[in-house]
Amino acid sequence: MARGHRITITPSELPVEVAVGGQTLAKSDRPVLLEERGLLTRYYLPPDDVRTDLLRRTDRTTSCPFKGEASYWSVEVGGELYDDLVWSYQNPIPDARGITGLMCFYSERADVTVDGALL
Repeated sequence: MARGHRITITPSELPVEVAVGGQTLAKSDRPVLLEERGLLTRYYLPPDDVRTDLLRRTDRTTSCPFKGEASYWSVEVGGELYDDLVWSYQNPIPDARGITGLMCFYSERADVTVDGALL
């Protein structure tokens, strides 16, 4: 890892709900919080708590030196496509094992509510 840079992965019981276009995409009381210096806290959710029937896998991938390679999904709701709104690390690096296979939504592009408060 880069000097002084670190991520913190913490399992939680905070209720998290994600919606887009008026459609609930996920509800979970078992998120995993990922905190990374200089970035927003991200809420990674188990796929069982996500409406995966609304997701469409895309070809997009990104690489992060602190987490590994991410895969992306778009969301289709009400005939509208929200490109690359969801990502997951299927095989993260060892330091990020705590988010393996969990799904995360861009809180800047979806309505993410944590413990009753909209982010």
